[in-house]
Amino acid sequence: MLVIGLDGATWDVLDPMVRSGRMPNLGRLRERAVWGTLHSTNPPVTFPAWTSFATGVNPGKHGIFDFTRREFGTYDVRFINATYRKAPTVWKRLSDAGRRVCVVGIPGSYPPEAIDGCMISGFDTPVTTRADRSFVHPPGWAADLLAGDGFPFADFQEFRVGPGWHREALARLLRGIATKTQLGLKLLRRERWDCFLLMFGESDTVAHHFWHLHDRSSPRYDAALAATLGDAVEQVYEALDVAIGALLAAADDDTVMLASDHGFGGVGRKTLFLNRWLEQNGLQTRSDRDGELGFAGRVKQVALGFTPASLQARLFRIAGGRLASRLESAARFAGIDWERTTVFSEDLNYFPNLWVNLRGREPQGTVAADDYDRVRTDVIARIGAWVDPESGARIVRRAWRREELYHGPHVGLAPDIVLELALDGGYSYACAPSAGAAPGEMLRVGVDPSGGKLHGLSGSHRAAGAFLLAAPGVTPKAHAQAQIADMAATILVQLGLGIPADFDGLPVGTNGVVEPPSDSTGVDAEDAYGAAEEREIEARLAALGYLQ
Repeated sequence: MLVIGLDGATWDVLDPMVRSGRMPNLGRLRERAVWGTLHSTNPPVTFPAWTSFATGVNPGKHGIFDFTRREFGTYDVRFINATYRKAPTVWKRLSDAGRRVCVVGIPGSYPPEAIDGCMISGFDTPVTTRADRSFVHPPGWAADLLAGDGFPFADFQEFRVGPGWHREALARLLRGIATKTQLGLKLLRRERWDCFLLMFGESDTVAHHFWHLHDRSSPRYDAALAATLGDAVEQVYEALDVAIGALLAAADDDTVMLASDHGFGGVGRKTLFLNRWLEQNGLQTRSDRDGELGFAGRVKQVALGFTPASLQARLFRIAGGRLASRLESAARFAGIDWERTTVFSEDLNYFPNLWVNLRGREPQGTVAADDYDRVRTDVIARIGAWVDPESGARIVRRAWRREELYHGPHVGLAPDIVLELALDGGYSYACAPSAGAAPGEMLRVGVDPSGGKLHGLSGSHRAAGAFLLAAPGVTPKAHAQAQIADMAATILVQLGLGIPADFDGLPVGTNGVVEPPSDSTGVDAEDAYGAAEEREIEARLAALGYLQ
């Protein structure tokens, strides 16, 4: 079975290109497949989404909600890795069942697992721009697999967007697809795998940076730049189609799956400051040291925007200690007077959420356990009534209690309230750190025209991803619906294995046999990153745009 991941791919782009003949390999594949919308996790965030893809369960069971985890008893966050995952992966299940497996580039998979086969971890690996042998299994394969260009992550700075930046970024994205394709072909020629998985992240990166050139209706549309780079998104998708064709030919498999962890859409010109909204509604008090504490966020912007990636980890190391986590924590929670705060937000653009300042969980908690549900009910009602002063429409489509979205033993790791923001004329609101806003400023119209990470990207995640399954016995069907946890169940069934009873996902295109749930968590114990690893991960994740 050949499984190809296209991070952030959406039928909004794929379908018109297939119909116009610009993606002929996908077009031919789609004719014999069941295909349609793959619904992501809520919110559609890379780590929990790909982990649900890999485990067949929701985040409440696998325990991964973000790239970081709150450290209860403090107001700090910690960078996590695959050892924090509490459910076994589909590739581990296949390996344990005697299947030979190759897994390349799936996010949330570092450190690599000792499977029967080969594994190269995804971009959470503690390196800056290039993979090293620490995330290759077996280690003895690393020298051969990483020769030449190896397996690249985002190997260009994404903060300072000036003249010529978009052209160079596009060239690097296209080069990255070619490099990964050649690595995939090398692995496919090495042996015939029972299951081969390879993920391309370029479809996500190009959409973040080039959506305003792809979409002529975007409030951020740049006609001058679009005159030369207006088809950048399409160029990347065309390159991915070439990759699909090459991998199909080399694998020579009848069973093929394509999947994305989420879809994509445009971002408008409005930015929200959630902690400022809480302040205005009497749920939070800001410190008179707000500006001083906000300095942490500005330090990070300067460090990541003007320091070459090759030097970032070294400079963090010179600063010493767990600087990455401390800096990230300070940037998220800058200016909050904890002793006079009921609710707070991490101000995350990709994961808008609210936490109750709960006594016993937070070091300066103000809300008693008996008042927890009352506070959440009150906040949900009030934020649901927040309207855009320009349009008069509601800003929050729905505020979810965490137990309404997730189920399982690890729901307590999720934020108390998850916000699903509405679209403003079809475009996303952005969220930004409140320390950078003026007192009382809950919504700002207008964005930094320079763009780039930390300055307002023109494309953002959507819940509707894409999937395709072509296999013997699968009846072709268009516009089908599936959940991202269904993909693990589908892979197991296609390779002749049963579906564990504790799975949330169901197989696409066929019925599966239920087997007893596994007692295995897939890991022995949580193995936190060391200080040096955390500093490198902070730089890498920020460069990919997942941190503020």
